[in-house]
Amino acid sequence: MSLPDSTHLPVVLDRLRRPLRDLRISVTDRCNFRCTYCMPAGVFGENYRFLPRKDVLRFEEIERLVQLIVKQGARKLRITGGEPLVRAELPTLLRALARIPNVEDLALTTNGYLLSEQAKDLKAAGLQRLTISLDSLDSDTFAKLNGRGYALQRVLQGIQSAENAGYRQIKINAVIQRGVNEPDVLALAEYFRGTGHILRFIEFMDVGTMNDWKPRDVVGGDEILHTLSEHWPLEPIDPNYRGEVATRYQYADGAGEIGLIRSVTAPFCGDCTRARLSADGRLVTCLFAQSGLDLKTPLRDGISDAKLEAMLRGFWSERHDRYSEERASLHEERLKSGRIEMFEIGG
Repeated sequence: MSLPDSTHLPVVLDRLRRPLRDLRISVTDRCNFRCTYCMPAGVFGENYRFLPRKDVLRFEEIERLVQLIVKQGARKLRITGGEPLVRAELPTLLRALARIPNVEDLALTTNGYLLSEQAKDLKAAGLQRLTISLDSLDSDTFAKLNGRGYALQRVLQGIQSAENAGYRQIKINAVIQRGVNEPDVLALAEYFRGTGHILRFIEFMDVGTMNDWKPRDVVGGDEILHTLSEHWPLEPIDPNYRGEVATRYQYADGAGEIGLIRSVTAPFCGDCTRARLSADGRLVTCLFAQSGLDLKTPLRDGISDAKLEAMLRGFWSERHDRYSEERASLHEERLKSGRIEMFEIGG
């Protein structure tokens, strides 16, 4: 019996009635940084074995899977890693994804170190928005956090190159850890006020198993908001769409917008519409997942689009992830049994 045409199927919902709207696409598990909260240098040394090239999805395979996932309702695509800018010929993939019908938004998250050389070409290929990770404006702290001693100036130059290229939107993400980069809350806010860029502060999360996460190391969103408000009055603003991860605020003096991503202190699982495609072809339904659905094997074995679509719909419809809401009871259990690392599926 043939499967029905997916264009006539209702939007797929998971067991908590959440639709699939956002897809994060990891194009590599490799990164030029060794950030302490993601790929600590003590674990990911020179002899660490990343995925061999043959196990990484080819661009045409990513394109085919994305076409099918878009048919299930995904409208926003984000390219991640590892560090996506270490993947060769990335504009080729972007041009293909930008042509897929019903894709409304094409974005990329990067550490910015290689952005100066690539910002213009990425935009010409169809990239609309950029998110740049920047956890400190102190040169010594930045060098320590990136695990390689890399210079802060290269990232700031990358941001300037993105500005010059004329992206629709640039967001700056900062993970704040107690005792590590708390002073950067005010320094980053001062630096990006009035630039038109959206600065977002992210609570330190227990992603993967490598970052030695402890609750006491979390600087909560309310604490960050209080710190900022003592210097510049802030006003809450409405979310742009259902499922937006950041709580939005604007400076009362009109100097721009900031966001707070409170995955630890104020989980937003109830509106989560995100799936993640790993570099080796696993579909993952939660940032804190233990496993994913292998799509690469059936893809390379010659499965039809109709059967792939049925796999995708079935997998999402059984989804019930809400780890952040259940963190207190699940954290130790997940650590013992393992979790997918952030560098495998992006943030």
